[in-house]
Amino acid sequence: MTRASLDKQPHEVAAMFDDVAAKYDLTNDVLSLGQTRLWRKAVAQSLAVSPGERVLDLGAGTGTSSLPFAAAGARVVPCDFSLGMLREGKKRSPFLPLTAGDATRLPFADGVFDAVTISFALRNVHDTDAALREMLRVTRPGGRVVICEFSHPTLKAFRTVYTEYLMRALPPVATAVSSNPDAYVYLAESIRAWPDQPALAARLQQAGWSKVAWRNLTGGIVALHRATKP
Repeated sequence: MTRASLDKQPHEVAAMFDDVAAKYDLTNDVLSLGQTRLWRKAVAQSLAVSPGERVLDLGAGTGTSSLPFAAAGARVVPCDFSLGMLREGKKRSPFLPLTAGDATRLPFADGVFDAVTISFALRNVHDTDAALREMLRVTRPGGRVVICEFSHPTLKAFRTVYTEYLMRALPPVATAVSSNPDAYVYLAESIRAWPDQPALAARLQQAGWSKVAWRNLTGGIVALHRATKP
């Protein structure tokens, strides 16, 4: 199977990311017109880690998203279920403790992290609600979570243009720069199927998180959801 279905079977999604690992970060920069770096910077600012804090960076892929936390002095653990991504990350940043793990069954004890974050990966998890509960479990009381994910543009006219870009412009661009263009068709479909900002906030609350809030980036193309463990 070359493109994972929206059923998001874990072995299919992992294989897809294994296949695109080498060029994944470059492809994302091209497809987002350079916005990816700004979105990741917003995540780092929102999480606001302090030196010595224990941070779980879930869905970390090659570990690119973990570097700002390490630079801030946090003890960051990049975790991903794609071994191909982790192998690529180990080549680039051998000092990072990259860890293989399933977001729905994390290989960590209860309450061991001060903060948990996941960027552009939650929508690829087979059971979103289980992942939200697992993130809560491994976070200490009073700890926090920041989720950065593609969302729904707030302006209707812009939403239409954005949807057209996803389904028409994205595949040919991906064909030019990616080793597996079908993977990016899947990613476009997964973005369209993802719940909007209030719906994701409600799921965070149902999972047990408190003080749930969000803010939109780039007109709602991306949303940052933030919450605290009671």
